[in-house]
Amino acid sequence: MIGLAKRAGKVVSGEFSTEKAVKENKAKLVIVSEDASNNTKKLFSNKCFFYNIPVIMYSDKVSLGHSIGQELRTSVGIIDEDFAKAIISKYEKIDNK
Repeated sequence: MIGLAKRAGKVVSGEFSTEKAVKENKAKLVIVSEDASNNTKKLFSNKCFFYNIPVIMYSDKVSLGHSIGQELRTSVGIIDEDFAKAIISKYEKIDNK
């Protein structure tokens, strides 16, 4: 689903771009790799809480990067409400199993 959002042009990636999308209230969902630094995880957790944006800690940098056709990615922002809802729904189904 993340790759589909990327192909539709509804993804920003990398710490700077993702943080900018959060501050501009464009991000509808932020995904951070579980192997990101504690500072990065805290930064996005706090910013997303402040701006009321859902945040998901997911897999690792390699898997997150490959999901959008990159090598490594620490953070990804979904800037479309429908894609964000679909990803959250799929994540919750996986997380509950």
